Amino acid sequence: MRVKVINKSNNSLPEYATSYSAGMDLRANLNEPITLKPLERALIPTGLFIELPAGYEAQIRPRSGLAVKHGISVLNSPGTIDADYRGEIRVVLVNLSNDEFVINHGERICQMVVAQHSTVEWDESIELGKTVRGAGGFGHTGKH
Repeated sequence: MRVKVINKSNNSLPEYATSYSAGMDLRANLNEPITLKPLERALIPTGLFIELPAGYEAQIRPRSGLAVKHGISVLNSPGTIDADYRGEIRVVLVNLSNDEFVINHGERICQMVVAQHSTVEWDESIELGKTVRGAGGFGHTGKH
């Protein structure tokens, strides 16, 4: 699938690290470093603008390395970029560690997965089909 992109940063375009990768790393587009204090969050620009086809979304997800090594995550994970959005991709990062974390220009801050989705048309009803689980919620199965 080909997707139109405008890159207003001096970073390279996102790319897949391997042929089996689902996500592409996005990089920070900063004029100066941003320091995230513990439990602080910030909206980080990428300089990227995309035009997805109808029926697709871009999901913004944390990078596992930043999460495990530094406690950095995407706050509204996964963030969703709808096909009709034309603004800059910006990422809400949060520092869940006890230490300050510095985000530098060009740093890989998250990953983006482009995924197809369905659009639902509701069929209002007064009854739903029966299943073994029924309305059982969290921990209902009792399996470990």
